[in-house]
Amino acid sequence: MRKKILIVCMLLSLGISGITFFVNAEEKIIIDDSKELFKQVQLFADAITLISKEYVKPIEVKDLIYGAIKGMMGTLDGYSQFLDPDSFRDITEETKGEFGGIGIEIGMREGVLTVIAPIEDTPAFKAGLQADDKIVKIDDEITREMTLDDAVKKLRGEPGTDVKITVIREGADKLLDFTLTRAIIKLESIKESKIIEEDIAYIKLVEFQERTARDLRQEIKNLKAEGAKSLIIDLRNNPGGLLNSSIDVADQFLEPGALIVYTEGRDPKKRVDYTAKRKTDFHDMNMAVLVNKGSASASEILAGAIKDNKRGIIIGTPTFGKGSVQTVMPLKDRSALRLTTAAYYTPSGKNISDKGIEPDIVVERKKTEEKEEDSEKEKIEEKKKELFRKVKKDKKDDEQEEKEKTEEKKEIYDNQLRTAVNVLKGINIFEGYKTQVVEVEVEEKVAE
Repeated sequence: MRKKILIVCMLLSLGISGITFFVNAEEKIIIDDSKELFKQVQLFADAITLISKEYVKPIEVKDLIYGAIKGMMGTLDGYSQFLDPDSFRDITEETKGEFGGIGIEIGMREGVLTVIAPIEDTPAFKAGLQADDKIVKIDDEITREMTLDDAVKKLRGEPGTDVKITVIREGADKLLDFTLTRAIIKLESIKESKIIEEDIAYIKLVEFQERTARDLRQEIKNLKAEGAKSLIIDLRNNPGGLLNSSIDVADQFLEPGALIVYTEGRDPKKRVDYTAKRKTDFHDMNMAVLVNKGSASASEILAGAIKDNKRGIIIGTPTFGKGSVQTVMPLKDRSALRLTTAAYYTPSGKNISDKGIEPDIVVERKKTEEKEEDSEKEKIEEKKKELFRKVKKDKKDDEQEEKEKTEEKKEIYDNQLRTAVNVLKGINIFEGYKTQVVEVEVEEKVAE
């Protein structure tokens, strides 16, 4: 009996402290619910006592408690989860930019384990996994009753080991099997940064981490020093990351005071607005943002802020639609709860859960992988190079030319990126016309 009372007291302590942390402003509700809470915890303690005493073999009380917490989290939305100490440590390492696994961000959508986005240049991405793939088996084990935490554990493992995944994909007429070899997944928030044409810069963001805003600011400064006047930010297959990081990134492009995003939790009166505060040197840069089905969470915050503030053009396909905020709250034994504590809304008041951000210009990614046909002039130039290559004696030069030729063939034609370039070119040309008209009007006025 003493053991039973001890368990009840322990559970009450854990439960009430958790509620107080999140809803301490609603003291009346807590008081009103305390009797019902105590009654239900007693029922829970009875079940634990019976299991620990009558189950066919001994079982650790901690295992029962962990299992019960996982069950509780399973009754909530698809993004809340219980993290045991090992999982909590793993997720902490992930936010620092490195972890072991296959390279996908996953969540629960309508009760089904779903790929939010494959991370580029990882085993999952190279194998062809796509955003919105439904994972129905992991190593031939059906995922129907599997928690998010358990799924993550099964997907992660020692580098070099294999894991088999079976998915359902919309439009496919059969189940798709993938055998992936695990690897160390190293995440750098900025994958690529360069000037791609004339004065148009391109930056590929793969995740929002602690250093993302700082690193992005420096990259843009470097590109501006090289002559960049317009900017393309590529958020395709960016599964999100830290909320504050996406806010800090948006802050660099919006005028001070502009609304970036706002969140609302259980109490609508406790709405929190996040506004731009920083005056930067990037407000004059024309912008285009590339998105697709794999753009989620923090990526959608940035895209929504740019779109609703009419700061840039959103190009691509509708985003994933993850409009909720998760707070990771450590518990005493170094485990943690990852709990959905609020929903976020774009500046125009849209909650994008399950809907996503609709691009200003919808462009489906073409299946064409190779570059467009070379022009007749380029073909002649290539024949000339080939002719002189045959008479060259310098083997090193031959090898270098062959390498350049191979790399050129491997270049992929990206119709979404090309659309963004053309849109920015058009904007720049139009702004040039407007400037010329103003100069002419000023000259005529002076002449009068």
